[in-house]
Amino acid sequence: MNLIILATFLVLCLIVAVSVRSTKNKYEQEERAFWEKERAANSVRRKSLDGLDYITIPMDRLPTELHIDNDNIASCIDTIGELSKSPIVNLTGISNTDLKLKYGAPNITLLTLYDQRYTLLASTLQKWAAALMDLNEKEAARTVLEYAVSTKTDVSSTYKTLASLYSEAGDTAAIEGLIPVAESLSTPLKDSIVSNLKTYLD
Repeated sequence: MNLIILATFLVLCLIVAVSVRSTKNKYEQEERAFWEKERAANSVRRKSLDGLDYITIPMDRLPTELHIDNDNIASCIDTIGELSKSPIVNLTGISNTDLKLKYGAPNITLLTLYDQRYTLLASTLQKWAAALMDLNEKEAARTVLEYAVSTKTDVSSTYKTLASLYSEAGDTAAIEGLIPVAESLSTPLKDSIVSNLKTYLD
């Protein structure tokens, strides 16, 4: 009996050792590949940024005159207004390495700034819409949320709130229209957003 237990233990140890070694080798290969790609990216010269998908904020189509006496809303409108004066690009899901490979290493600081502005835009739009919802301004909130979705935001609450408004209006087609947008997102949140949207169709 003791020999059987010992043999089983040794086999398990062997399996674990092989598994650990295999995992280590895979990790080392991935790490080498990453640093090789990073070195290649760092040597790419500056390229034109004219082809970027710059985001335009349609201030004239957003409810910028509504409840401006509300501090929360006024702050959101001010932020959006300031952002509208600067270049903004949604680079969610694209690594710095890939950005350097495509647009050149010297552009990475500028690209990071463009993306940070987009992150602020997406969060501010959601905050603005939520404040409008609190005041029962559903149509205005819908306008803000629809614009946010058009920029391919990955803020889950934006899709959830907009789907809820569509559901309340009985607009199933509009909910269905959100799903392809969510499926096209380059974010780990994609699957959960799509799943949540589908609950409104059940």
